Amino acid sequence: MAVRERELRRQCKQLLRKLDIQPPLHVNDLCRRLGEHLGKPIRLIPWALPVPGPFGLWMSRPNEEVIFYQEETTRVHQDHIILHEVGHILADHQDDGDPGGEFPDLGPDFPRDLITRGFRRTCYTEDYEREAELVATIIQEWAIVIDYVSARTPEDPALDPLRSALNPPWGWA
Repeated sequence: MAVRERELRRQCKQLLRKLDIQPPLHVNDLCRRLGEHLGKPIRLIPWALPVPGPFGLWMSRPNEEVIFYQEETTRVHQDHIILHEVGHILADHQDDGDPGGEFPDLGPDFPRDLITRGFRRTCYTEDYEREAELVATIIQEWAIVIDYVSARTPEDPALDPLRSALNPPWGWA
């Protein structure tokens, strides 16, 4: 797993550089840019997912990626859920079987017509769940650290040269 972790970290860093994602992290912006990069939009749908049950679901469709995330939780938790599902996309996880199979009960109003394929497991015992969680953590770590070490833009633009001299560009370098 250590080799895969290093590779995932390297891939995430390269992708975030390529997408020009800068802190503060806005997950919706990341998903929009990632969708453009992939040539396939990522649609985010908040949903009151039943508890207990999954916090998020990813469904890959021919013309879009669809991520459902728990509507009834904090924004920080929602961002992590979305990033976990993005982790499945970035780690190139594949369909796990029959879309009509063991899909959890998501309530009578859930748009089941969207279900074509996706991940339906709710524990982190499988390698791909750990990888997806790792991707979410890598992105959030980056956002927190870079936001913390990055100086705020001074109100006086004349201070920009001093700011540059005192604050090296940590980023993804």
